[in-house]
Amino acid sequence: MIPAAFEYVRPSTLDEALGLVGPDVKIMAGGQSLLPLMKLRLAAPEKVIDIGRLSELRGVRRDGDKVVIGSLTTYTELLGDETIQQYGLLRDVLPGIADVQTRHLGTIGGSVAHSDPATEMPACLLALDAEIVARSKGGERTIAIDGFFEGPFQTKLEPNEIVTELRIPAPMGEAGSAYLALAQPASGYAIAGVAVIVMRATDGSISASRVAITGVADAPYRAKAVEEALTGSDGSAGAVASAAAHATDGVTAMSDIHADAAYRAAMAAVYTKRAIEAALARLG
Repeated sequence: MIPAAFEYVRPSTLDEALGLVGPDVKIMAGGQSLLPLMKLRLAAPEKVIDIGRLSELRGVRRDGDKVVIGSLTTYTELLGDETIQQYGLLRDVLPGIADVQTRHLGTIGGSVAHSDPATEMPACLLALDAEIVARSKGGERTIAIDGFFEGPFQTKLEPNEIVTELRIPAPMGEAGSAYLALAQPASGYAIAGVAVIVMRATDGSISASRVAITGVADAPYRAKAVEEALTGSDGSAGAVASAAAHATDGVTAMSDIHADAAYRAAMAAVYTKRAIEAALARLG
């Protein structure tokens, strides 16, 4: 449980940090994912760049029709933000992430960049249709979150980039959202976790929906077959159940010591149905 030798650097500015990133370098934000991997020697970077004290990457602010979340904002800080409290799925997910210590130190940007296939926030951000802002010495780019997660611990980030902020649509009163999960009891990681956003038309039908699932495949994903089946339906119990049955269309469910593929796929459908029902209930 002792990491391999590495060089530790704590830059005082983002520009300084950007000058240090590159191959065989790991960026550390809260350290809640990286340090355990290093202790197990599943990661052995030559250099660790600790950006955890860069205050310019913290905080939540409104920018027009977007809410901007600094990448070093912790789960606890998010949970205490009044704007974030307006999102039902974030109210659901944030109090149950890991343990108190991890929520105080773990960051939203770190979770996204780490891309653990069973963590919660990426699914919520997929349902929210978030944008990821990444910066390098060469400039800044905005990356759509749909397609950002490429596999276990793999993303579209380049080795010389640092996630600086995430942007989500401002809260909409006509949208209902929810997050529900079957969690592994010891770790709290999702065996099947589902984030849902739904909107109704004036005639009561479902006018739009986004459904994202974590813990089931090798990366969080949008369940677009569920969205297609749900959108335009009357939102009845039968319609919801029929849509939820498509939860794993087009993906391969994982098997591990906690659950085999068949069980994960079955639970994905069950929790998709429950999450849609919970989101619809919040519409009144």
